Amino acid sequence: MHDVLANAYGPQHWWPAETPFEVILGAYLTQNTAWKSVERSLANLRSAGALTPAGLRSLSLEDLQTLIRPSGFHTRKALALKAFLKMLDTAFAGSLDRLAAVPTDDLRIRLLALPGVGPETADAILLYALGHPIPVADEYLRRIAQRHGLHAVEPGRKGYESLTQLTREAFATDPPTRLAHLFNEFHALAMAVGKAHCSRAQHCSGCPLVTDLEHLDFVPAQDTLRDESHRLSATTRTIRRNSMTKI
Repeated sequence: MHDVLANAYGPQHWWPAETPFEVILGAYLTQNTAWKSVERSLANLRSAGALTPAGLRSLSLEDLQTLIRPSGFHTRKALALKAFLKMLDTAFAGSLDRLAAVPTDDLRIRLLALPGVGPETADAILLYALGHPIPVADEYLRRIAQRHGLHAVEPGRKGYESLTQLTREAFATDPPTRLAHLFNEFHALAMAVGKAHCSRAQHCSGCPLVTDLEHLDFVPAQDTLRDESHRLSATTRTIRRNSMTKI
C-alpha cells in the first residue's frame, strides 16, 4: 500500500511546520477540526510571536484562547497547551532536545498523562516533532483498513492501538533507521488518499488502491458502503493473508 500510494502521490513532506514546537502546537490544535482552521490559529500565534516556548509562555491564558479560537475548543486547547509548556519547563528546563532524548515508551506515557492528549496527539508529537519511530493512525487509516478488509477495527483506544500495530508489522523488515521516515510518509499518504477517496462516503473511482477491492467482490462504480457484516466478514478472506505487505 505504501509503495502504491507513494507512486501515486509522491513525497508528502508532512508535517507543514518550520520548527518542532510549531508541530506540537499544530498537533494540539488539529484535534476535532480542519487543518485550514489550524492554519488560521497558527497565523495568529505567529503574528503574536508565540510559535516558540518563550513566546507561548509570555501569553496569558485569555490571550492564548483568543488567538487559537479559529481551531475550536479554544478554552480546553489553551489549557492543554499551557500544561504541556509547564511540563516542558518543569521537567526539561524548557528544552525540546531534552524531551526528545527520553526513551519512546517512557515519553509516550508522559505525554498521555497530560490533559488533552490522546494516543493520536501523543504519537504525532513523538513522530513529527521529536523524531521518534512510532506510527500514527487516524480516521482515514481506519476507514481504509476496514473497507479494504485489512483489519476489523474496534472503536476507541484499543482500535487505535491495533491500527498502529498493523503499521508496525507492515514495516517490520525495514531498517530501524528508516522507520521514522516511513511512518511519517505512510501516515501522510493515508491522509492524502483518505481525503480524496475515503471520507465518510467513499469515492473509489480513480483511487490508486481500487484494485485491492477486487478481493472483496466490491463494485467501485457504486461508491457506496457494503453493510457492516459483509465488510467485517471480508477480513477472513485471503486479503488478510497479504495485509501486512499491502500496508
